[in-house]
Amino acid sequence: MIAIITIKKIAEIANVSVGTVDRIIHNRGQVTEENIAKVNAIIKEHGYKKNIFASNLAFNKKFIFAVFLPSNEGLEYWKAPVIGIIKAAQEFANFGVTIDYYYYDYNTTSFNTNANNILENEYDGLLFAPIFYEESVSFLTEYKKKNSPIVLIDSNIPEIDTITYIGQDSYQSGYLGGKLISFGMKEETNVLIIQITRFLESTSRTNVYLQRIKGFYSYFEEKKELPKFNFTEVSIKYDTENHLSTDMFNGIDCVFIPNSRVHVVAKFIKENELKGIRIVGYELLKQNLEYLNNGVIDFLIHQKPEEQGYLGINHLYKKVVLKEAIDELPIIPLEIIVRENYIPNKDK
Repeated sequence: MIAIITIKKIAEIANVSVGTVDRIIHNRGQVTEENIAKVNAIIKEHGYKKNIFASNLAFNKKFIFAVFLPSNEGLEYWKAPVIGIIKAAQEFANFGVTIDYYYYDYNTTSFNTNANNILENEYDGLLFAPIFYEESVSFLTEYKKKNSPIVLIDSNIPEIDTITYIGQDSYQSGYLGGKLISFGMKEETNVLIIQITRFLESTSRTNVYLQRIKGFYSYFEEKKELPKFNFTEVSIKYDTENHLSTDMFNGIDCVFIPNSRVHVVAKFIKENELKGIRIVGYELLKQNLEYLNNGVIDFLIHQKPEEQGYLGINHLYKKVVLKEAIDELPIIPLEIIVRENYIPNKDK
């Protein structure tokens, strides 16, 4: 059994007062170099750790984290990380943690307005899901000057260093999408890539979106032993199905949708009774699961957005409240969901 050493015990061993030990631990007051060396040697030998909980409670200390996410109104995907964030916030509320939420609409004006509001306030930490790449880089560059920890979820911006990312490797998930499309194909195959975006302009593509597409093509470039794959790309607007037509699917064997709106395509394929088309997309949205369970969607790649939200706040809590030195967090593993391995969570 390992005994937990106390300040009182350290004082006894060092033959100094409890007040002296306290001043050394908290770096306050005048203490001789001899006593500092003596006390620190005992601390190192016995592994004393400050009781952060007691210290924070004694001073009634509060910690406020900013959460900066895309608006989730009518969007099931972006509701998921909020569920995880709220769960973490409830767990840590007793230790002085509160959350300020900022939601930006899908335009740069809304993003910049919310970003400026965050910059005008003082927070102990930030959890942020970037969509607009250039605007996000500018915002993070300014926020870093505050020297408070930053956690990114959903999409990473590796150009900004000393920032923690909790999510999946977007390039690798696109690479996996390519593997799922090609699985078992023995003959020449025609693949349709449908990019479902809010705006048809290429400038609206998010970094995670672009990385998935890049990873997807890389798989086929590397696998020279595969049969011939022919690719066609089309873009349709996020909030309408009118851009789809049966002519798009003539001769198509597989469809890859690099975001969570795969149900839009699955619905069209089912309603028009288009047979023998493999569909690969992302996320366990209610509508996606409906078409997975009835066999229209073949594979869903899941990146656990709820877990990302929870782990993001948990990381800030450990770093800011507990003052723990945290190693770099591992990338969240990719999950392949098919009809046969999906187990509904009845609590959700």
